[in-house]
Amino acid sequence: MSDPTDQAPRAATATDVTDSRLGLVVTHRRYVSYAESHYAGNLVAGGYVLGLFGDVATEVCIRTDGDEGLLASYAEVRFLAPVHAGDVLEVRATVVRVGNRSRDLELEARVVARGESGRGGSGRGESAAGLLEPPLLAVTARATVVVPASS
Repeated sequence: MSDPTDQAPRAATATDVTDSRLGLVVTHRRYVSYAESHYAGNLVAGGYVLGLFGDVATEVCIRTDGDEGLLASYAEVRFLAPVHAGDVLEVRATVVRVGNRSRDLELEARVVARGESGRGGSGRGESAAGLLEPPLLAVTARATVVVPASS
């Protein structure tokens, strides 16, 4: 029986190598204009946040691959809380998988500030607003982006 310490070191495999793009986080913040209000109570359509997810995914592709890439699919989209005109959203993408040409992202949108009228009013005037502590998790999703093959 041979001693395992006498064996030659094995070659590194793909699972042994950590891709530096994994875990990359890109964050955008955006004020939600009243022009985006689509429903009663200044509620904003969920598609607005999906558009923001596309913007942050584009920056991920630029940072990881030097190309705008293409958002190929969404999965597990969950609308957890309303987004209103006058909110300030923080949208975050985290790279969770890197393939040859595809990247999987975890996406989240949080309301970090909201107008006082959307928080029950404070009597401080129509333009009063405040920070939400903690921020309100409004939308989550997973997405896959693809980039051109490297030449």
